[in-house]
Amino acid sequence: MSVISLASGASCWRGLDYYKNKKIINLKKINDYEFTGTAIGTNNYDIYLDVSHPRRSTCSCPLANGKRILCKHIVATFFTAFPEEAKSFEKEQERLQEEYEDYQEKLYNKTQSYIKSLTKKELVDELSYILDYAPDWVYNDFVRRNDIE
Repeated sequence: MSVISLASGASCWRGLDYYKNKKIINLKKINDYEFTGTAIGTNNYDIYLDVSHPRRSTCSCPLANGKRILCKHIVATFFTAFPEEAKSFEKEQERLQEEYEDYQEKLYNKTQSYIKSLTKKELVDELSYILDYAPDWVYNDFVRRNDIE
């Protein structure tokens, strides 16, 4: 398992931001797999990164201190030690976003096409079904937006 696959999405994105803003200082390479550094900000935190065993990595921040959590500071240290990983992460996220947007556009177009193919009765039946089985907030929003009471 890698640092990126074990960290939360939020930690990865915030870690990327910390990396880009050069918030990791005093990066020291212990060997090919271990690094230490300091995250600077409102408070400074000491980081130990073990790439071969990411869960052994530590950070003195409140989120990760004494826990096996890979926080944004550990991720930022990883990206600082391996800048190509930061580029790869960002490129993959952009690809996934583009893929998601393409999927959403296709789904929207299919939905529009389906709606336009329905007769008035079929459309009324579909809307009734949706309102009958939708969560209460959908029904309540529909009633509110259409001033029905």
